[in-house]
Amino acid sequence: MSIKSEYRPNVAMIIVSENYPDKKEIFIAQRNDLQDIWQFPQGGIDKGEEVQEALFREMEEEIGTKEAVIVGEYPEWISYDFPSKIAERMKPYTGQRQRYFLMKLSKDAKINLATEHPEFMAHKFVSVTDVLNHTAHFKKPVYETVLNYFKNEGLL
Repeated sequence: MSIKSEYRPNVAMIIVSENYPDKKEIFIAQRNDLQDIWQFPQGGIDKGEEVQEALFREMEEEIGTKEAVIVGEYPEWISYDFPSKIAERMKPYTGQRQRYFLMKLSKDAKINLATEHPEFMAHKFVSVTDVLNHTAHFKKPVYETVLNYFKNEGLL
């Protein structure tokens, strides 16, 4: 008997500062519910919602702004499994199936983590070469794949 894995549809964003492309610094945020876990903003796609609609909604819900433009998009869905601790609270999902976007913050964007339902306690911009040193171990393979894609496209 096989168990069917369920993956939550999700958007994720690699956000670069307004100084892009002159300075390639990537936004990461520290989760407020997990010990010292930093990640890219991401969130679920609601039933009937378009991917880019979810992208800007989630950006505003997670970091308090949607003042950004899309620079690039990873060309396919990419998935990862939740670690067992996280999977327990995310049932019925065993992981996430994501669409990744490279986003550039607008000059007038104001990051505000004190949103209606805050997920993050801090944020910072780090170099492309340093970003994987700060992120959750279970997300690193996906992050590395997506970052390498954008590097190969000449975007990072």
